[in-house]
Amino acid sequence: MNSLRFTAESSSNGMLERDFTVGGVPGVLWSPASGAAGRAPLVLMGHGGGADKKHRAMVGRAHRLVTGCGFHAAVIDAPGHGDRPRSAQDEQEIAELRRAQTAGEPERPIIVRYNARLAELAVPEYRATLDALQELPEIGADGPVGYVGIAMGTAIGVPLVAAEPRITAAVFGMMWPDALFEAAKRITVPVEFAMQWDDERVSRESSLALYDAFASQEKSLHANAGRHVGMPMFEVDSSVRFFARHLLGRAGTSPA
Repeated sequence: MNSLRFTAESSSNGMLERDFTVGGVPGVLWSPASGAAGRAPLVLMGHGGGADKKHRAMVGRAHRLVTGCGFHAAVIDAPGHGDRPRSAQDEQEIAELRRAQTAGEPERPIIVRYNARLAELAVPEYRATLDALQELPEIGADGPVGYVGIAMGTAIGVPLVAAEPRITAAVFGMMWPDALFEAAKRITVPVEFAMQWDDERVSRESSLALYDAFASQEKSLHANAGRHVGMPMFEVDSSVRFFARHLLGRAGTSPA
């Protein structure tokens, strides 16, 4: 069994930040700085392509989850990202993507293929991380768990949520459906899905196709005007409210 080892700790802005490794995979866990008694839900997060576990988007989302609802939030570096070295295959895929982008050729088949390979590696890593985090008394083995990931975080998160029954609510968005259809059809937990209506990379037709594939009886579509990198910040707040509805009741707690 992979055990969790904390490697650094700091506290600021109402959050306790603890770096950790599980089976050599680096991650970070954010928790309420107050150390309030009692357990709280955990939200696993997935970062975007080319980013890492401490990207400002991850820190900002974690801050809202931790200080707004008293949740724990955790993310690990995807293979070849952050503190994890790139493999020769990573370098080859990235070089091919850059070449296609420079030549004005379609990037979709390259990104879909690359993200699918990363998901194959990352899904068992996330499940091992969840095993380890649930051994902490402030999280617990039977505590509620959510997942949020946009773009590459969706490419990893959809197969993760489909495979992991402990995750009972999920937020996704902005990813092609090509490699995700079958996994999405197995997802029945509540889903919130965000998309950019004018996305120049992932077309609205692609986003709608992925949203439609989820088998969830409760799912909501948030479509915002704007391009790929223009998702409004209020979508982060919406995801926090989504997790408050679906996780806090099971935890027997109330928002901070």
